[in-house]
Amino acid sequence: MAHLTETIPAWVKDAVFYQIFPERFANGDPTTNPENVEDWGKPPRGNNYFGGDLQGIIDHLNYIKELGINTLYLNPIFSADSNHKYNTKNYRTIDPSFGTNELFDQFIKKCHEQNIRVVIDGVFNHVGTAFFAFQDVLKNGKDSKYASWFNIFSFPIAMKPKPNYECWWGHSALPKLMVQNPEVKNYIFEVTEHWTKKGIDGWRLDVPNELPHEFWKEWRTVVRSINKDCYIVGELWEDASPWLLGNEFDATMNYRFRSSCLKFFAEGKISAKEFDKELETTRNLYPRDVNFAMQNLLGSHDTERYLTMCDNDVEKMKLSYLFQMTYVGAPMIYYGDEIGMEGGKDPDCRRTMIWDKKKWNTNLRNFIKKLIAIRTSSSALRQGTFVTLIDESKSRIFAFERQSDNNFAYVLINRSNRKLLAKIPIAKGFKKLKDELSGEQFTVKKETLSLNIPAHSGRIFIATLEDKL
Repeated sequence: MAHLTETIPAWVKDAVFYQIFPERFANGDPTTNPENVEDWGKPPRGNNYFGGDLQGIIDHLNYIKELGINTLYLNPIFSADSNHKYNTKNYRTIDPSFGTNELFDQFIKKCHEQNIRVVIDGVFNHVGTAFFAFQDVLKNGKDSKYASWFNIFSFPIAMKPKPNYECWWGHSALPKLMVQNPEVKNYIFEVTEHWTKKGIDGWRLDVPNELPHEFWKEWRTVVRSINKDCYIVGELWEDASPWLLGNEFDATMNYRFRSSCLKFFAEGKISAKEFDKELETTRNLYPRDVNFAMQNLLGSHDTERYLTMCDNDVEKMKLSYLFQMTYVGAPMIYYGDEIGMEGGKDPDCRRTMIWDKKKWNTNLRNFIKKLIAIRTSSSALRQGTFVTLIDESKSRIFAFERQSDNNFAYVLINRSNRKLLAKIPIAKGFKKLKDELSGEQFTVKKETLSLNIPAHSGRIFIATLEDKL
């Protein structure tokens, strides 16, 4: 097996992801609206529509680029009779309410022109009941040539009161595909080839733990034979180490990271020392190279909005983003979090994007934009080693160093309600350091930096060997 460094696309270390739920981001072409589309901004429900589409994303690429984003992750875009599109009807067509296959080609081209990469959602564990093969089984029963594509317990097929076929978590609308069947496997591989050749930069895989490892090993070979730099990230909420050995996925959506941030920043349930230990435990699960490719998220389409989890405390949110943008791994922002959008559990976390600037938390957006710029400018923050400097359990101070060759970054976070004094060791030779957030200069004495950190705030110092005085 090749060493992981050779198999994980190098660009992911430098990625800042932005997750878009296409139906809720922007309505760029009302002519493709589904029936009974509702007014933008109304409350989301499990089965309502607002008309978000690919054209809407294209129309706002400048907004995305200006924020500092360089990689998009889109929830499913293939044809399906739902707003979330996880119940695929046709893997070969873009959902008509999102646009056309030709528009998708334009979308990829326009993203790449702005140096924005695109990762799409692959839902291969299950399909929707409108999927052609399942429809054929509904019609022809055991005589259907697609009967073996599913695990059907008896005929005829019955969806109510309880489905008599295997489906995802018992949901009759999501019949499970039997990927062990060579016909099914080859079908999925053909679909994968089709979209990978379109020029996408990565796949995010839905519930991949419910499919065999051997399937994913073969699937990866298919993808990488087309594009050796195609990023593969799995939706795995817990320990994902069996999938991250270099022959299946490059990384996972890092929900463990989110959990630790919630406990430390949002809820204040753990000390800095406990926070540091949790982070270390997660890092130690995986090879070093994998940690740099992890998709570090604070929120997603499957979770409550992070600001809501912070009880709408923007300062807690800011500290969380300060840490996310300076930690090991690729940070991901869920659309609208940067402007202070709120929302409870699904479907409330899938509200329509707010485009009225008067309703934005502009201060929060500017802060996140600045953090992204700081990260983008520092190889230490994107690719550097991670060493904890302070994890004081009583004072709630957390500080760490990142280093990449001659580049250094020092990050200090004060989660407490009062100003605190912090002392951290600094690499030999530095005499002065500037806080990237406030612009303040601080003097280093005897390779130690002593400074006050205001309540609920942090400091970021970026330095290179050339800066030494």
